[in-house]
Amino acid sequence: MIKVHLSRIMGEKRLKISEVSEMTQLHRNGITKLYNEETDGIKFETLERLCVALNVTVGELIEHIPNKKKNAE
Repeated sequence: MIKVHLSRIMGEKRLKISEVSEMTQLHRNGITKLYNEETDGIKFETLERLCVALNVTVGELIEHIPNKKKNAE
């Protein structure tokens, strides 16, 4: 599973979606989907803009969390 930490980062920096949209020149709808973790993909350009604007690394913005395998019983 991929976890997007945009909402946490924005909360820590006290930023609104509209402010991040202005900072990155990205559409509000796309930021909202990332904020709510309702997206199924992200372009490298979008990652770059968010990382630069928020002063974070890709690893701080998104995280891979391995799925736990269920034991077959």
